[in-house]
Amino acid sequence: MKVKLASSYGFCFGVKRAIKIAESYENSSTMGPLIHNQNEINRLKNDYNVGLYNELGDVKENDTVIIRTHGIPKNDLKELKQKDAKVINATCPFVTTPQQIVKKMSQEQYSILIFGDEEHPEVKGVKSYATDDVHVVQQLSDLNTIHFKYDKIATVAQTTKKKEIYLDIVNHLILKNKEVRVFNTICDATFENQDAARELSKEVDIMIVIGGKNSSNTKQLHSICLENCANSYLIENKNELDNNWFTNHEICGITAGASTPDWIIQEVVDEIQKI
Repeated sequence: MKVKLASSYGFCFGVKRAIKIAESYENSSTMGPLIHNQNEINRLKNDYNVGLYNELGDVKENDTVIIRTHGIPKNDLKELKQKDAKVINATCPFVTTPQQIVKKMSQEQYSILIFGDEEHPEVKGVKSYATDDVHVVQQLSDLNTIHFKYDKIATVAQTTKKKEIYLDIVNHLILKNKEVRVFNTICDATFENQDAARELSKEVDIMIVIGGKNSSNTKQLHSICLENCANSYLIENKNELDNNWFTNHEICGITAGASTPDWIIQEVVDEIQKI
């Protein structure tokens, strides 16, 4: 089986930074999963004894606590800093940017529109910085149910969302409202990985997307690949490969989400090349 890797894939700047921080603080714990990749979280636990807290009440005195790459809600961060614990903030800088935009625009009495998944930890964190009228949408049709309090609107996007959908939402807002401030907060690495996956999926017989099943950017990559290659599969590691997928196919394309480490990607490549 011939394997072709996308021109851009895998760990982004924010994830590399967070992993390096976690490796620098052995015997620490993260507030929520550091990244959306259980295999890498297991490695940090096994090699560096980095634990996991899911609730603020779990934090003990003198603990070292690392804030996840997606960030946490503003009040949670405030409460955590009030505890007798050492707080290390590994929130991706590309995530803190929309947090600060929402804070500033909300203070200036703009209605806030966030394009993203309301249940995603990044969006929960960004939303918490609004002081007033704030809304979250996942698609254009969601705008039909929204009534903005102010005649000025500011928009941000979850860093890993599809730019095409964001453009549709923004265009609709501009046509319907007097003032719309648009902030492009989708991460450059997301753009590059999505474009590379789109191009590669046009050239191959089968696409393998590697990453966490609960990772937003990985699911977006899989969705993009399916647009051009019906034989596109999302896996977390080599153990999920099915030899039957490759029957009568010659070229396999591979891409990976921003939370997928090189060692997992290489294991998948080696396994496919044996087929």
